[in-house]
Amino acid sequence: MPRFFNVPVRLLCLFVLIFGSSYLLGCASPPKNKGNLCAIYEEKGRWYKKAKRASERWGSPIPVMMAMMHRESAYEKKAKPPRNRFLWIFPGSRPSTAYGYSQALKPTWKLYKKETGNHGADRDNFGDAIDFVGWYNHKSHKECGIEPDNAYALYLAYHEGQKGFNRGTYKEKAWLKKAANEVANRADYYRKQLTGCRKHLDGHWWWPF
Repeated sequence: MPRFFNVPVRLLCLFVLIFGSSYLLGCASPPKNKGNLCAIYEEKGRWYKKAKRASERWGSPIPVMMAMMHRESAYEKKAKPPRNRFLWIFPGSRPSTAYGYSQALKPTWKLYKKETGNHGADRDNFGDAIDFVGWYNHKSHKECGIEPDNAYALYLAYHEGQKGFNRGTYKEKAWLKKAANEVANRADYYRKQLTGCRKHLDGHWWWPF
């Protein structure tokens, strides 16, 4: 049997299979410390480059995009809204088509792919999802006049749509305004954290692109 550095081929293949599976599972699982942006990017190295690219493309600050994504899915790649209950017991249909890191709806995701040319984008791909959030915030900036660092208003527009935001549909939704406040607070935490580790993260040139 051929050998590679005196290691049997079967044993080498088994090692690659186990290591590869562990790597893929690590990429699929949400970060362990969701409250610290530096820890998130240390654990998920490629996420920082994807977020930085989206921020540079759309002008949306990384802390704002990440805070919104945290609120939407808690970084669960296959997140879906919970099913409605039939007779309080039996699972029924889901209330919307929201899915993935950004909880983008199917029609909005279709529009994103059309406008950006990113036709192969997937809602459970972090790079595509963070780019979607940046794209949506850019539209909210243009159509609603919301400043890029105003996480509170951007989240309201993200939830209600630009037309809904301009009509003020959020004004009677106390629960939504509370959620937007949480997003704004998290964005501030993330911003302070990122200030302390951005130089270090930028120095990780060896991370996979």
